[in-house]
Amino acid sequence: MFALIGMVAVVVCVIGSYVAMGGKLSVLNQPFEVVIIFGAGISAFVIANPMRVVKAGFAKLGSVFKGVKYKKEDYLELLTMQYQCFKLMKQKGALALEQHVENPHESALFSEFPKFHADHHAVDFFCDYLRLMTLGSDNPHEIESLMEQELEVHHAEDHTYQHALTNLAESFPALGIVAAVLGVIKTMGSISEPPEVLGGLIAGALVGTFLGILLCYGWFAPLASAAKQIMDEESTYMTCMKAGITAHLQGYAPQVSVEFARKALAHHNRPSFIEVEEAVGSLPAPA
Repeated sequence: MFALIGMVAVVVCVIGSYVAMGGKLSVLNQPFEVVIIFGAGISAFVIANPMRVVKAGFAKLGSVFKGVKYKKEDYLELLTMQYQCFKLMKQKGALALEQHVENPHESALFSEFPKFHADHHAVDFFCDYLRLMTLGSDNPHEIESLMEQELEVHHAEDHTYQHALTNLAESFPALGIVAAVLGVIKTMGSISEPPEVLGGLIAGALVGTFLGILLCYGWFAPLASAAKQIMDEESTYMTCMKAGITAHLQGYAPQVSVEFARKALAHHNRPSFIEVEEAVGSLPAPA
């Protein structure tokens, strides 16, 4: 929502000031220059990236308008989910979770936590490491190292999407120059026209440079930056699980393991100690 408001504000500030200075909106009506710049930019984006990056890149742009995926209450749910799993493992052993990790999407345990349960990527990440525990892998250093490697892979993927979006933004000024040059070529073909006609043609050509710079620095570069910030923030959801699992493997009580996980969260998303204590206190006995 705020991203859309910002984009509208950019246009209002730029075009509004132009009109206030006496500029004519009709001069800016250059639809073919829009096709040259925007169409060629998107086409180059498709050329430069495999289709999975293209699709994911546009999806990441869409996430800017939706906002961050996880909010404070979602992290509170994640912490209580971890507490419930760790408590069950402490009481009945790691094998008590086997039925849940083997078929997590039909698990009665995980279905108590709808936001987590609906996130297939998070469920798979968490269950993969619980499965290792049920198979007898209980070395905290080895598991932590493996989790770090997996998170680094996901971070590298996110960096690929962000880098592709940044390249898209940076292509618009250059394509704006292409549009302007074509406009000048068109103008030179009408050199015999009177000055008022030539002035209109030159003004239309310069719209290409203007539009390319505006698309880059007014819209797409900020959108790419916002998408990166959202990806970075959402990665803490996995980091929170990593911290909890590592603490559990080191033999801490469920309450302490969850506190380790809570401390991995950013301040604006971190539930208080009391909030977590009240939430886990209201959980039913793990079965």
